[in-house]
Amino acid sequence: MGVRMPSLTTDPRYPLGKFEFPDHVAPETRLQWLREVEDTPAKLREAIDGMSASQLDTPYRDGGWTVRQVVHHVVDSHLNSYIRFRLALTENEPTIKPYHEDLWAELPDARTAPVELSLAMLDALHARWMLLLRTLTDQDFSRSFRHPERGLMTLEKNLALYAWHGRHHVGHVLLVKNPASQTRG
Repeated sequence: MGVRMPSLTTDPRYPLGKFEFPDHVAPETRLQWLREVEDTPAKLREAIDGMSASQLDTPYRDGGWTVRQVVHHVVDSHLNSYIRFRLALTENEPTIKPYHEDLWAELPDARTAPVELSLAMLDALHARWMLLLRTLTDQDFSRSFRHPERGLMTLEKNLALYAWHGRHHVGHVLLVKNPASQTRG
């Protein structure tokens, strides 16, 4: 089963729409989020498969990041999320340190490093992260951390956010890989 072009909104910043957390989470919904987090590395690899160096250095929208920057960003972001899970599981509502993802994406390694470096990191990170996530109980998923800008975040909400985040950025890559599939607003 291949990576399919998402059903696009008219805003290329949000090819799948903005993140929304449901009012009620059924057990099967959490299982779906776990599968989506687990599948992120493979979906991202599949999305960039066959892309030329020129495509890797093409922004997914005017003023947006290049595909290369998106790939490196996914690792940066998911690594931060993994750390936040571990902090919330070992401390009582820790306040986490946000990072300036826009500035991180402009650092030389994010602009020029081979994408394979971040793909390998993402594979290893997700393998380790999934070992942790698959052991968590309902009580564990109710643990939380404080984000200075977003407020209190439960691990369940953070799981949902990162399930969306992986799909969201695969959507950005596919905007470059399949430009004819874009919807214009």
